[in-house]
Amino acid sequence: MPETIVINGKSIDRGEKVLTKLVISKLPSGTVIEIPVYVFRSVHDGPVVLLMAGMHGDEVNGTEIIRRMLSKKMLYPLKGTIIAIPILNIYGFLNFSREVPDGKDVNRSFPGNRDGSLASRVAHRFMKEIMPYVDYGLDFHTGGSSRANYPQIRCVLNDFKNEELARAFAPPFILNAAYRQGSLRKEAAKLNKPILVYETGESLRFDENGIALGIEGTCRVLHHLGMTANRATPLGPPVMCMKDLWLRAKNAGLWRSFVPLGGYVKKNQYIGSITDPYGEMEVRLNAPATGYVVGLQNMPVVNQGDALMHIAF
Repeated sequence: MPETIVINGKSIDRGEKVLTKLVISKLPSGTVIEIPVYVFRSVHDGPVVLLMAGMHGDEVNGTEIIRRMLSKKMLYPLKGTIIAIPILNIYGFLNFSREVPDGKDVNRSFPGNRDGSLASRVAHRFMKEIMPYVDYGLDFHTGGSSRANYPQIRCVLNDFKNEELARAFAPPFILNAAYRQGSLRKEAAKLNKPILVYETGESLRFDENGIALGIEGTCRVLHHLGMTANRATPLGPPVMCMKDLWLRAKNAGLWRSFVPLGGYVKKNQYIGSITDPYGEMEVRLNAPATGYVVGLQNMPVVNQGDALMHIAF
């Protein structure tokens, strides 16, 4: 752990607790856009852990996880440093949007470019100011619009450190997830810095169960790293899933699922249907594999090719 961390031109020494704000840009109105960054440092040597949410501005569950931990003063480490960023994509948060105003995804824009698109500039500033200090990280996300995710950690399981931290978090499910081009997780891996993604719920909706499990899992990871004394007991061992697939709509119409999010299905089980609005057509849908429903489309009106159910196994 470095003696001094410098973020946004501000020196933060051991034992300090600081809120600093990264100035990213301005709105056309001239309003300054700043990213609040909380830094909690112990006087004792230890790892630097990043807790970050709001990469996609409409994914509020992660923001609420960090907000509650800040409010309850749960981020004061016994050793090491915790960097907490409740909202990275301020633009998307203000506009209830996944993207920044230019339509680009921040989590497909890493490592970024100082002179690139707005999303690329946000990513570049993060990589320059925050990432050099980080040893481990938890990146909080949710499902997309009307698609809910059951609480889960996503990571590359053939990496020992990833699996160790994922098991320490102990969510209901751990999914083996390959790195995606332009993602923070991939760029961090190039630097040998494990970043785990925690997914729960859907965009613009609070998932109270997933929020509670996210807080407990974060506490377990911090305890595992020797940074806090608080360790919540997990409900049970996580289900490890090495593969996954999406069931997609073969027809447009009205979608109904007959299995719940988090439920177990068997291959060829009757799991849902798509009907037209007039009672003239009904298509039965069967499970393409045996596994667990870790993602579910909640919007009844679907088009051909829409993702309906995420099954992991």
